[in-house]
Amino acid sequence: MERPEVLRREIRCLLFDQYGTIVDMQKGLVEAVTPFLEKKGWTGSPNSFVTWWRRTHYENSMIDALCDRGHTPYRQIGHRAVSYVMDRCGLAYTQDEVRWLVSEIERLKPFPDVIAALEKLRGAGLKLVILSNGDRDMLEAAKEHIGFPFDDVISVQESGYFKPHWKTYACAEERIGEERSSILFVANHAFDCIGAKSFGMRTAFIDRRRRPFGETPHQPDLIVKDFAELADMMAG
Repeated sequence: MERPEVLRREIRCLLFDQYGTIVDMQKGLVEAVTPFLEKKGWTGSPNSFVTWWRRTHYENSMIDALCDRGHTPYRQIGHRAVSYVMDRCGLAYTQDEVRWLVSEIERLKPFPDVIAALEKLRGAGLKLVILSNGDRDMLEAAKEHIGFPFDDVISVQESGYFKPHWKTYACAEERIGEERSSILFVANHAFDCIGAKSFGMRTAFIDRRRRPFGETPHQPDLIVKDFAELADMMAG
């Protein structure tokens, strides 16, 4: 891993994943689906429902990028994922209900430590940018619920691929206007850090769940337990 003092000297921009890194996706979606599933009479675990939803969405977005037959919007993949999980659970549902559930992604709140950390990082003169798999309009709708003015919010729609395809990070580098080695990509997901690191960015892994990063030649430059520790390391 890179020494924090080296990163503080060389990094000009922090580039953040949004879903699961800035906003607490698991908690927020569990809170949304719990009363919905109760009304449906489903007695399973809401947490499992959301985990299946997110895992199915992730798998389908990776298939979309690998097949390389044109970019499918995040929202559309979300509709397919929710419909699949509803079918798996044996639930009757309408497409309006599917659309409503996916729209809850736009209203997710940040983790409790995020805003104070972002303010500290901005105070250190760092550029702060989002790079998300979400659609442009979904990211725009989410801004008021996050409550922090990032310098830019970039959707992978700009590149035509989902992360971790290298073109997503290349598009962000061009738009940010900084050399990739001076950008620190920050995510709660190993796959995203691996994608950014393989492209040539520095990376920080937010290890909220206390899990090993795994064996890969693309190890992160920083591993921190939360945003507060990230801000302490990068802003002093």
